[in-house]
Amino acid sequence: MKAGFIGTGSMGLPLASNLLDQEKSLVAFDINPKATKPLADRQARIVNSPLEVANEAEIVFACMPSIDSFHAVVSAEDGVLHGTQMKTFVNLGTMGTDAVKAVEAALAAKGVPVLDSPITGGVARARQGDMTVITSGPKAVYDQVEPLLKSFARDIHYVGDQVGQAQITKICNNIMSFTNLMIGLEAMVLAAKGGVDPEKVLAVINSGTGQNSASLTKIPNFIMNRKFDMEAPLYINEKDTHLWQLEADRLEVPATVASGTYMALQQALAMGLRGGDLSEMIKVVERNANYELPKTRD
Repeated sequence: MKAGFIGTGSMGLPLASNLLDQEKSLVAFDINPKATKPLADRQARIVNSPLEVANEAEIVFACMPSIDSFHAVVSAEDGVLHGTQMKTFVNLGTMGTDAVKAVEAALAAKGVPVLDSPITGGVARARQGDMTVITSGPKAVYDQVEPLLKSFARDIHYVGDQVGQAQITKICNNIMSFTNLMIGLEAMVLAAKGGVDPEKVLAVINSGTGQNSASLTKIPNFIMNRKFDMEAPLYINEKDTHLWQLEADRLEVPATVASGTYMALQQALAMGLRGGDLSEMIKVVERNANYELPKTRD
């Protein structure tokens, strides 16, 4: 079945590239023509709208940065909803249960099933075809799409037959990841301001019970060298954290700890960091502590 891809930004492009490697053909669209040029250079067919993708491809993947853009690629006048060839729609973004269920309902009226498949792993792993995919939806649809997901995923976790279950799972993963990062940054600044070598503190954390993905990779690779180049746009992470708040409210689950993470991200936006990298959250901690974590790595 011919594949299509919509949304070839920093995350979508490597996913689409891996899909093209496997399938040898692809039809693609992005609102920014420059974003599809690497695919065009490899003979992918580039079209002018989501509708044109859905007029040519039977399985359409969408990797969108915002809920508004997600709805637009589906339901706008030039959205996939009006396509003639699309048989399956696969969402790769973190959009929350309300958005994916609304899209599922709209496409169901056209007889098109949805597979909810948010991704996690970051841009570097996307380039390597090493992503983790969390997926939910009808099992028969998953079985059909799984070989294509394997083009960019090392691990695929099928978590249920209902669209939205994968969203909840991804949102839980994200809030834990963000909160680990925030408490790690606060700990590093506290230790350094207290006169302890931050490299030695990090070594203790990574050999002890405080070890987590932030201490193992994010802090040493993107913050201790002050390069701030995780390729994780801060505004997207703020969106994902807001989705946690919405789901916690909907399900009436306490969000005491996670609310602190959400407020820290809100402060980052207020500081003008909306277009920055997630690793720049250290600047929020530094401002509040009136102390800058020293650069210890090149």
